Amino acid sequence: MELLFFYYFALIIAGSSLLVVAFRNPIYSALALLIMFFHVAGLYVTLHAEFLAAVQVIVYAGAILVLYLFVVMLLNLKQDDRYHRQWPMAAVVGATLAVEAVMLTWLKGRTPPPMPPSQGSAVEGLGNTEALGDVLYSTYLFPFEVASLILLVAMIGAIVLAKKDIGGAPQES
Repeated sequence: MELLFFYYFALIIAGSSLLVVAFRNPIYSALALLIMFFHVAGLYVTLHAEFLAAVQVIVYAGAILVLYLFVVMLLNLKQDDRYHRQWPMAAVVGATLAVEAVMLTWLKGRTPPPMPPSQGSAVEGLGNTEALGDVLYSTYLFPFEVASLILLVAMIGAIVLAKKDIGGAPQES
C-alpha cells in the first residue's frame, strides 16, 4: 500500500513540476507549484517525517508561494516570454535526467542493503517532532534564540524600509 501512495505522489509531483515550467501564465504556474508542495508534504508523511511535512506546508506552500504571488501581482505580469532560446538546453537536461533515472532504477537491485540505523541517536519513546523539539529547546536553545532575534531584526528593518517608500516624506513628531 505504501508503494502505491509513493507512486501516486511521485506521479503528481512530476506532473505538476512540469506544469510549473510549462504554463505561460505565472498564476497557473503558482497553482501548479502549490499542488506540488502539498504532494511533497504527503510524501513526507508516508516517510514518517511529520515535522518535515508540516514545515513543507507552512513555509513553502504558505510563505514562499504567497511571496511569489505578491511579486507577480505587484509586477502585474500576465504572460511570461521565457521560452525563446531555452528549449534545446531543456531537452538536453531532461534527457540526461531521464537516463540517470533509468540507470538508478536498473542499478537498484544490484546495490547492497542499507545499514540499519543506529539506535543510540534518537530519544527513546518520542516521535520525530517531539525529539526535534526536545533537542532544539535544550541543547540548541541559544543558537535558536539568536536566529529568531536576527530574523526579527531583519523583519523590522524591512518594515521600516518599506514604510519610507510608501509614505513619501517622513512624518515629524
